[in-house]
Amino acid sequence: MNHFASKRVWVIGASSGIGEACVKALLSKGAKIALSSRRVERLNQIAITGEIGQTLVLPLDVTSDTQFLGAYNTILDKWGDIDLLLFVSGIYVPLRADYFDIKIAEQTIDANLLGPMRTVALVLPKMLKAKSGHIAIVGSVAGYSGLPKASAYGPSKAAIINFCENLYYDLLPTGISVHMISPGFVATEATAQNDFEMPALISAEEAAQEILTGIQKGEFDIHFPKRFSRFLKFLRVLPYPIYFWIVRRFVKI
Repeated sequence: MNHFASKRVWVIGASSGIGEACVKALLSKGAKIALSSRRVERLNQIAITGEIGQTLVLPLDVTSDTQFLGAYNTILDKWGDIDLLLFVSGIYVPLRADYFDIKIAEQTIDANLLGPMRTVALVLPKMLKAKSGHIAIVGSVAGYSGLPKASAYGPSKAAIINFCENLYYDLLPTGISVHMISPGFVATEATAQNDFEMPALISAEEAAQEILTGIQKGEFDIHFPKRFSRFLKFLRVLPYPIYFWIVRRFVKI
């Protein structure tokens, strides 16, 4: 995808943070955006920054099959199809094993893993028929390996990595592009909950630029900021005793 002008993009998780920043960047590049999240008032505020006819506001809860289907059918009625699915939505609740809450874990997995799976299942048949399209899913570097206070969030993002790898392998011969997006710490409402120092913290606007540049370049593994994400990739290959020693030494919580 060498440009976004007139491309039909469905951004799920568009009402704040990285999703909102992506929407604004895409609107400035001339894309047509379907904005989805639960916060319809916020979606409307963002949508009016675009030109007339450039946006669709489609509120939905990513845990609802019925709402997903209704939103997608509206896109098909208005635009015929989409060129890019950008799934940014997710929830983050800091959770340690010593105060583990299964309800929080279930909600996290439902939104962060099953949410993207629901969306892919919905849009994939038409993409396969057209032999074109882009699927971009935002995970997290927290999925690379176990980290403190991520007892539900981390596993949900680790599963996203595996899901994207499977999608890439299976869809490579079909003409459909898959983009696995793994941000580090980004200044959003979610990370504002953290009570520890977040290394290499970047803005949502910087994250959006990394994502859109990676998609335009056709990259599968879009991770950033590189000075942090490359370090975490390196930690993955270390023996566990060394890995845990480093985490204990440098993650102060």
